[in-house]
Amino acid sequence: MSDTGSSFGERSLALHREHRGKLGIQVKVGLESRDDLSLAYTPGVAAVSEHLAAHPEAAMAMSFKGNSVAIVSDGSAVLGLGNIGPYGALPVMEGKAALFKEFAGIDGVPIVLGTQKPEEIIATVKAIAPTFGGINLEDIAAPQCFAIERALQAIGIPVFHDDQHGTAIVVLAALLNACKLTGKEPDDLTVVLNGAGAAGTSIAKLLRCIGQDPTVCIPVKEILMCDSQGIISRGRFDKLNDEKRALLSFTNRSDRSGSLRDALVGADVFIGVSVANLLTAADIRLMNAAPIVFALANPDPEILPDEARLGGASVVCTGRSDFPNQVNNVLAFPGIFRGALDAGASRITEHMKISAAHALSACLSDPRVDMVIPDPLDRSVVPIVAAAVAQAWEEDVAAGSHLWHS
Repeated sequence: MSDTGSSFGERSLALHREHRGKLGIQVKVGLESRDDLSLAYTPGVAAVSEHLAAHPEAAMAMSFKGNSVAIVSDGSAVLGLGNIGPYGALPVMEGKAALFKEFAGIDGVPIVLGTQKPEEIIATVKAIAPTFGGINLEDIAAPQCFAIERALQAIGIPVFHDDQHGTAIVVLAALLNACKLTGKEPDDLTVVLNGAGAAGTSIAKLLRCIGQDPTVCIPVKEILMCDSQGIISRGRFDKLNDEKRALLSFTNRSDRSGSLRDALVGADVFIGVSVANLLTAADIRLMNAAPIVFALANPDPEILPDEARLGGASVVCTGRSDFPNQVNNVLAFPGIFRGALDAGASRITEHMKISAAHALSACLSDPRVDMVIPDPLDRSVVPIVAAAVAQAWEEDVAAGSHLWHS
């Protein structure tokens, strides 16, 4: 750990000890008199209970449910720390809840589970769904995360795995602005994506709709997905898991094979959601002119910005706050859920994700090489993203495309 990281760690330990975590409960109504008690609790609350029992859809307007999100994790893929379990995940989920409240006014509740069995996670989330207006899945390892999210899409409230889709939305937003700066056409890009886990898979899927108009799906020219064994190709089909096999339906149309370095030859964009220190300036020089480099591994990127620029990179993004162009999910998930809750959405559609990315991109009217996405602390982002998400849901409902089909 670097000196800076060590300093933050020590200060964070002290902060959490002092406050016993980051969250508490805020009561919205007065409890100063017997009349207050009678309205908030018994006997008055019985009327509310009877009403909601008869009209469960009214819970969104008359209870905690309408402005709440459960932040659910099994602790199997926490930050860059790996499978450290529920207690290791708890402070991260608390932090997520704090961000929900601070940026979107949403009551996020951390729920860490003492199981990593997909069927038990699915059953637990279904059982708690009546309490919440949305479910944010977090730090659940691939490939289990894909099956878990799919199985929860029809429970009547939005379910969103942030490690997948939040990352993908911010990446797409940044890439749209990077294209504006470099003069590259989104539909003419060859993209090398290293890391075929939760984030990488979702990024690849979203790159099928990169056009400047969120209502028109235009794919990038080519996506070369790489894992630790190199390019995911048809020659490796028998050794791939189901999720990687599915990627071949729309990636590597030229059926290339070889290493990550082989994939970089003639590429326009590198997106890394993998491990540290994979690339050098010499690797970046294999790419086309004015390459775009998103080195998003945390805490240490696949290549440091100075090294990437030495190789000719025109735009560089990382996942770190101490470099420009931080790809930070806080730019996506608060606005996504704010818009979904405001619209009464029953799920998060692809159209909503794409609209969120375009809205986030448009938050910068004049992007620069050192600012292709807004600052994570920019408070203007959430209402803009939320409005785009809510409008996309309304358009999906009008078109009849809002229903989930497994």
